Amino acid sequence: MKALNFIFFIVFLVIGEMIAISIAAVSPPLGGLVGVLAFFFALFIAIMIKVAYQWERAVILRLGKYSSIKGPGLFLVIPIIDQAIFIDTRILTVDIPQQQAITKDNVPVTVNGVIFFQVHDPKLAILTIQNYSFAMREYALATLRDIIGEFILDSLLSERELIGKKIEDAVEKEASKWGLVVSSIKIQDIDMPEELKKMMSRQASAEREKRATITKAEGDRDASVNLAHAARTMAESPGAMQLRTLQTLDGLGPTASNTVVLAVPVEILEAARVLTKKAAS
Repeated sequence: MKALNFIFFIVFLVIGEMIAISIAAVSPPLGGLVGVLAFFFALFIAIMIKVAYQWERAVILRLGKYSSIKGPGLFLVIPIIDQAIFIDTRILTVDIPQQQAITKDNVPVTVNGVIFFQVHDPKLAILTIQNYSFAMREYALATLRDIIGEFILDSLLSERELIGKKIEDAVEKEASKWGLVVSSIKIQDIDMPEELKKMMSRQASAEREKRATITKAEGDRDASVNLAHAARTMAESPGAMQLRTLQTLDGLGPTASNTVVLAVPVEILEAARVLTKKAAS
């Protein structure tokens, strides 16, 4: 911005000096006076010209009172009488510094976050609050402590989005009075005492062991049910046991190290089982 003012100053000064030189050729004293006037005129014009970028707005105060909002682009101000205060209307980011808060179940935690907001009404942002960025940070700090006090630790760790939304709604109500719009508030880190971290780690480990034990017990139960069902099937089918025996022998493979000795043929065992059943009947 200052570089642009300097360029305007040089341009108007060169034009004025060229006019002064032309007049000095006819009347040297008058040409010298015009040269001095050209210098102050160029300086005056350079100070008057202001440029606001696309994302900027300039709040004009005339003799200390609000006058208008200028920008984006080129505009003029009256030196000494007007004051231009430039406002960035892009989304701004303000960090919420780490602070300690107490949860609903009396657990001390350290929390930090970030606020995303932008200036919606430059007039309100300048006239109603001294430093809107600082005010947003401090108000978010106070609101963060209040909201965290409404949650227990487990909810605080699992519902960050909900907590951020509640803080955003609370801050939005006040920020609208300052001409600001809150885009979002995010909770970044939640830190706890080391002893509590160790306790939670042991609790999580115990919970995993509990689930593993339950899963193993359910597997053993299902296996016993399947074995009982297989036993009933083999008992009801005369050739089922023989087929299972042959399948087991086939699964041993043709290697020489696997030797199977059947002391009693399977047929004799089956005949004995039939005779025993008849004798019992």
